[in-house]
Amino acid sequence: MRLPILPIQESSLVVKDAAVPLPTRDGVSPSFVWLPHGQWPNVLAFLLTRFPDVASAVWLARMKKSEVVDQHGEPLAPDSPCRHGMRIFYYREIEDETPIPFAESILYRDEHILVADKPHFLPVIPGGRFLHQTLLVRLKKSTGLDDLVPIHRLDRETAGVVIFCHNKDSRGKYQALFREHAVDKEYEALAPTLTACSFPLTRTSRIVPGTPFFCMQEAEGEPNAQTDIDVIEVRGELTLYRLRPKTGKTHQLRLHMAALGAPIRHDGFYPQALPCKGDDFSKPLQLLARAIAFCDPVLGTKKCFKSHLELLQRNDFPYR
Repeated sequence: MRLPILPIQESSLVVKDAAVPLPTRDGVSPSFVWLPHGQWPNVLAFLLTRFPDVASAVWLARMKKSEVVDQHGEPLAPDSPCRHGMRIFYYREIEDETPIPFAESILYRDEHILVADKPHFLPVIPGGRFLHQTLLVRLKKSTGLDDLVPIHRLDRETAGVVIFCHNKDSRGKYQALFREHAVDKEYEALAPTLTACSFPLTRTSRIVPGTPFFCMQEAEGEPNAQTDIDVIEVRGELTLYRLRPKTGKTHQLRLHMAALGAPIRHDGFYPQALPCKGDDFSKPLQLLARAIAFCDPVLGTKKCFKSHLELLQRNDFPYR
């Protein structure tokens, strides 16, 4: 059974409003936690309860550097009193973070959005054991755009096009594109050849949380997920498929392909969860977000962005 890499007990929520009391540091925006109802003698006691995996010495060191503050920017001391509803801001820190040996690239940038080409294995946002080795933090460092926010997400295992917005005034308009399904998304996947299916075909199903908890599953009931599937090229026992999701459920493409009897090559979750590969980069999931197209809600022009990456047929090391 694959054991998931769980987030460390520390909030990774990125603050997006203008009243953030700590600046972005080395590409990392401050995180924060709300102080709920409860009885704690002081702020340090609360933090140790809320984040049991973070040692007392770590919090004390952060406080000594004035890197733990309230919503007004006032530094908090270990014995600062707890007040229900206060926000505690701090920087996440990870020791011995695993380097991701693949580089992202920038496909497009204007005064509103930035479009990146994400390699396999690189998370989009900080979480768990990844902080600096994420697409968001890397791009903040390389561009200096502190207000950069992803408009949508890709799995860590999936490569391809990701759209960010760095303009607070227009961010909501770009987010609405995905919320209202006004974006055309095209993926490519390498998977076993399906000789018994006629293409193109459409897979519709109801996707719900599954077992183990980090996987999804299909269930009876009204469909909430739809994927159009076609063949690009048959390569013997493997076929390169074109996938066009009409909805955006978690792991939708991976689950739909597995349900058809053609799990995507090197998928460690579907049709069954496999032992965790850890930091083995030799078998990237053969799923690529090839293109995204939409009508720009600010400029009024048609936009289409395509990945420059390619999927592999053999068990080669990726991006050689």
